[in-house]
Amino acid sequence: MAQEATSKHQARVKWDADQNDLRAHMIELADQRLAASGAEALGGDPAKADPEELFVASLSSCHMLWFISLARAERLRVTAYEDEAVGTLDATRFTGVVLRPRVSFANDPGAERVLDLHHRAHEHCYIANSVNCPVTVEPRS
Repeated sequence: MAQEATSKHQARVKWDADQNDLRAHMIELADQRLAASGAEALGGDPAKADPEELFVASLSSCHMLWFISLARAERLRVTAYEDEAVGTLDATRFTGVVLRPRVSFANDPGAERVLDLHHRAHEHCYIANSVNCPVTVEPRS
């Protein structure tokens, strides 16, 4: 997965508040729109995505994409990948994010090889390399 030395990544965020949700906004990424709000604990709508969830999701997504890319490079066919990532937030900042991926393969590559893929995916993940809280990977079987 080669990337230019410098690249730009965009998101458009538009406040879309109404009387029922003063924190409502729309996030536009590529050709997709995502209804968002603040976290429920901060008065947001729990039915909409919040920035904290998006932060955790971005770490999970980045790890997954690197994992699949590295597996393909080794001719391993991933048949399913699911992560139940959890971020812990104190009063002012994230104190950690735990990724809990579960991966299935067409042919079992062995636990040691899977752990190595996760380790290398974590090292490659741009987002995990950019945050100042620990990001831990705890693979599930």
